[in-house]
Amino acid sequence: MGIPVGGIKITGWRKHMEECCCNSEERKTVRSEEDKKAITSRLNRIIGQLQGVGRMVEEDRYCDDILVQLSAADKAVKSLAAFVLDNHVHTCLIRDIREGKVEVVDELVSLFKKFT
Repeated sequence: MGIPVGGIKITGWRKHMEECCCNSEERKTVRSEEDKKAITSRLNRIIGQLQGVGRMVEEDRYCDDILVQLSAADKAVKSLAAFVLDNHVHTCLIRDIREGKVEVVDELVSLFKKFT
């Protein structure tokens, strides 16, 4: 099973940085269609990987083989999280800091703590 890790370039972030990105009241992020497609594609790939692991368990496959596939799925999830975080920093956080909402720095620190 080939696992694409990284390599997806965030597109359109400059364009939608000026749009409503992370409205603090609604907590929404407006994404370009290209970003939505990239995220959805990667999520579907991850879901397929995990379904494959489920089949491996049902087929009584060897533990090492299952662990290798779980590791690959874990890396794919982390890569997707990094993609979303990168987009968030380049859109929502930059905009909020420019607007004087420095409390978003605490939000960023909290996010980094969740990744460790």
